[in-house]
Amino acid sequence: MVKIAQLSCGTEYSGIQKEIEKAAATFGAEIVIPETDLDYINEAYEKFGFRAASSGIRLMIARAMSLVEGKSEADAVFIATCFRCAEGALVRNEIRRFIQNNTNLPVVTYSFTERTKADELFIRMEALSTIVARKSLLAREKQEGLTLGIDSGSTTTKVVLMENNKIIGTGWLPTTDVIASAQEGIDNALENTEYKMDDIEGIGVTGYGRLTIGKHLKADLIQEELSVNSKGAVFLAGHQKGEATVLDIGGMDNKVITVNDGIPDNFTMGGICAGASGRFLEITSRRLGVDITELGPLALEGNYKNALLNSYCIVFGIQDLVTSLAAGCTKADVAAAACFSVAEQVYEQQLQEIDVRAPVIQVGGTSLIDGLVHAVGTILGGMEVIVPENSQHIGAVGAALLVSGLGTKK
Repeated sequence: MVKIAQLSCGTEYSGIQKEIEKAAATFGAEIVIPETDLDYINEAYEKFGFRAASSGIRLMIARAMSLVEGKSEADAVFIATCFRCAEGALVRNEIRRFIQNNTNLPVVTYSFTERTKADELFIRMEALSTIVARKSLLAREKQEGLTLGIDSGSTTTKVVLMENNKIIGTGWLPTTDVIASAQEGIDNALENTEYKMDDIEGIGVTGYGRLTIGKHLKADLIQEELSVNSKGAVFLAGHQKGEATVLDIGGMDNKVITVNDGIPDNFTMGGICAGASGRFLEITSRRLGVDITELGPLALEGNYKNALLNSYCIVFGIQDLVTSLAAGCTKADVAAAACFSVAEQVYEQQLQEIDVRAPVIQVGGTSLIDGLVHAVGTILGGMEVIVPENSQHIGAVGAALLVSGLGTKK
């Protein structure tokens, strides 16, 4: 059983401890609390060097120190504090950095509320369990045989057919009916190849619809998108060795994953509002009267400083957009401002919670929006941002790659 060390403050008082344990148990993992005593709490607190007012946070620090010093054992780490606590947010990030600098354990951080339910933690616990249990599979660098990868996302369904480390067919379409969209994507991927469904040696699925599609197709691999997407990203970018950061700004949520030699070691996902997602850019393009494929080039022609969009909320963000246009701003300036608004919010909400490692590999459908890629690079101080070929298919590529490591049906 995978042991996930919980480093937290306030989960018992907020009533969500059972939800955390339920989420972990769903994926065959056990929540463990690192051992410590009163004397050690004071000793560890002094070593850590962060002055905290909360006794709960002091205990959290001591448990982190216990883990680093080998007094407690675990396979992965879950760090959580209340989203209302500013001190907790600071300590959460420092503990995350402390664990990463002194261990090789995969880490995820989370900001909870008293309404947090197990469902909201599922993908995080599943990812931690997967990274531990399938580390050798995630280290795989080549795809072999004929395999199919399907990524059933919140807004689009992606399908990739791979043969001996090459993509030979793709499908990309809006997600409507989960199974119907997947089947249409499969048909598109098989089109113009000599193969039929019966020829496929392995099927891997990921994304929000993975369980439904996996059951329907009797898939060989059903895996959460955090580990799969990171694998597909480093594969396509030719960066499976060394460190990198994978950034996927999606239609419903965002994912930021740090990777070392192809294996994720820290990730964050979510976002406060759709104003920090691809959905905002989709609405922006519609309001500007341009196709989403034209938004990126249009944004590169504009100056984002001429049209300030400063709201986290997608509703008020669009209101700012309308106001800017009414004030005489050009469409190009507004397009640029929209891209920078999304990039800034992703930075404030997520990129600051991890140690960004160069290069940044930007993937997903929004990576095809040049103006957004430019905005991300600018906000990160000119850090290299790579958009690999087929970047919109990373989840499907990762699934096709990983399933080949499980052996084939034939």
